[in-house]
Amino acid sequence: MPPGPPRSATTDINVWLDLKRIIDTFLVLRLTDRFTSPPIFSLLSLSKAFIMVDAATKKTLSSIPLMKTKAGPRDRDQWVERLKEEYRALIAYVENNKQSDSDWFRLESNKEGTRWFGKCWYIHELLKYEFDVEFDIPVTYPMTAPEISLPELDGKTAKMYRGGKICMTDHFKPLWSRNAPKFGIAQAMALGLGPWLAVEIPDLIQKGVVKYQEKKAE
Repeated sequence: MPPGPPRSATTDINVWLDLKRIIDTFLVLRLTDRFTSPPIFSLLSLSKAFIMVDAATKKTLSSIPLMKTKAGPRDRDQWVERLKEEYRALIAYVENNKQSDSDWFRLESNKEGTRWFGKCWYIHELLKYEFDVEFDIPVTYPMTAPEISLPELDGKTAKMYRGGKICMTDHFKPLWSRNAPKFGIAQAMALGLGPWLAVEIPDLIQKGVVKYQEKKAE
């Protein structure tokens, strides 16, 4: 199995990559007028990919508890209960990753639970590439997903907004919208940051934009 984000999300990630390749091929053919209507095999492949994505997504989510409390930072007492659920889900997800030998991130928050920060890492060709990760909880959370940032990669890829916020519009935000307010931070990591790392980091490494830095002994 290829290294990278948690194994529970690997199938989901690989399917997203296959789906992206199918769509990219279709768009290239359309733009170059290679055909005026999509061939049957392309439509069948695309349909199959969407079915696989749905199945893989459900498998990934099955290991992460869903949220029960619909509350954001402005909801005071209810927000405290929501935070407890968030922590329980994160702990369960991290423990599951450890048991499957696919541990890939650590998170902590400020006292109010409105700002989160930590580390995430990606294993590529047996080398560990580690990045700072941070995000704020939106005022409209949980109906709005948090915007996860990797500050040190700011400006190094087109799949990123100013400030190092990763671009998750295409594959994650529609999924979040359909599942809010049951989705939480753990789901954002598993289905948002995880797939992004798997797609972008190998490409950035290949281009020489991201270079391996050996961790100094403390």
